[in-house]
Amino acid sequence: MDKLGVGFIGSGFVAGFHAEAFKGVRDAEITAVYNVREESARALTSKIDELGVGKPEVYTDLREMLSEGSVNAVWILNPNFVRLEVVEVIAEEAAQGRNDLVGVCCEKPLARTAEEAEKMVELVEKAGLLHGYLENQVFAPGVARGKEAVWRYGARYAGRPYLARAAEEHGGPHRNWFWDPRLSGGGVLLDMACHSLEADRYLLSDPDKPKEALKPVSVQSTIASLKWTREPYVSRLKADFGVDYGETPAEDYALTLVSYEDEDGGLVLSEARTSWSFIGPGLRLTFEVLGPEYSISINSLQQELNVFFSRGVVMPPSEEFVEKQAAEQGLMPMVPNEAIAYGYQDEDRHMVESFLRGEMPEEDWRDGLLVARLMMTAYKSAEEGSKLSFDPKALKGYKPKVASGDWRP
Repeated sequence: MDKLGVGFIGSGFVAGFHAEAFKGVRDAEITAVYNVREESARALTSKIDELGVGKPEVYTDLREMLSEGSVNAVWILNPNFVRLEVVEVIAEEAAQGRNDLVGVCCEKPLARTAEEAEKMVELVEKAGLLHGYLENQVFAPGVARGKEAVWRYGARYAGRPYLARAAEEHGGPHRNWFWDPRLSGGGVLLDMACHSLEADRYLLSDPDKPKEALKPVSVQSTIASLKWTREPYVSRLKADFGVDYGETPAEDYALTLVSYEDEDGGLVLSEARTSWSFIGPGLRLTFEVLGPEYSISINSLQQELNVFFSRGVVMPPSEEFVEKQAAEQGLMPMVPNEAIAYGYQDEDRHMVESFLRGEMPEEDWRDGLLVARLMMTAYKSAEEGSKLSFDPKALKGYKPKVASGDWRP
């Protein structure tokens, strides 16, 4: 295969980022977009056409799209609560030989529970498909270059890193289903700790050894609702998203500590902090790695490019300068190209190149499964108020209280 035809399953916010990212991906084009909401799919296909990364057909029937000969791989980009259902259809169609798929990618989080993630991995592997886990932060140029500095120089001359910290913080998601934990599966821990946990693990993993050499030992987590269960924010959620956090709240803050055992039996720590209660210019991503005689730090809001607007400039709300932008006046950081800076471009390029070579990507669904297990252990830890040993068997049948609508801050 010389060129990969990619079908998008979903056409929302993150699909727009992937469309932008494909401008930097060779030997691939977006050939189809599926969404039950045809209007949304058509809006994305118009953008894809304008970007010059494909002339996709619109589908409102998933099986019909999968049977299209121009679709060789699919990117699952739709909401959490339909992921498993979509994978069941993909696996069935592939097993019956009704499509030409070679691989499937899925956005984070892979699933809402560990059991859902296990089922998805089982289905896609039984169908004989390659699979990629779309965790963009481990492909972010700053993170990848930072890891290179840590391991090529710091670890080589002073010893392996022993602590990684990652945080993702903003003022809250775009869509109503994110805010409803009974649909999404949780709050900010599920939505964003998946990023931070995997970025930490990536930074702490020796690139010359298998990922499995870094073994999770224990998890301790705290979750809280610091903002969105207070007024006037409860009323704002009702008005804007139709969600009542007085009745079914989700956490808007989470802090998770994972203890790992390294390849020599030593202790390595990961700190993941996530928040929907952060107010700043916009989305803030931070990363740190500490070693015996070195450290690295990354902050996505410390940009080379800034813009200043005085109070004399009045404009409607937008996200022109940074994702989750929270203001249009004052000194604002501008991210020159978010699809590149956040890792979407390098991520999509890697997935395409892997599928064309017939190889499993470096980030696959088993990585997504591990992250799901870490997050479920984190929810259990927060509910029980104690540090828990990492034991995937203990997660059988487990669903967070947040996701059941039974959690109270």
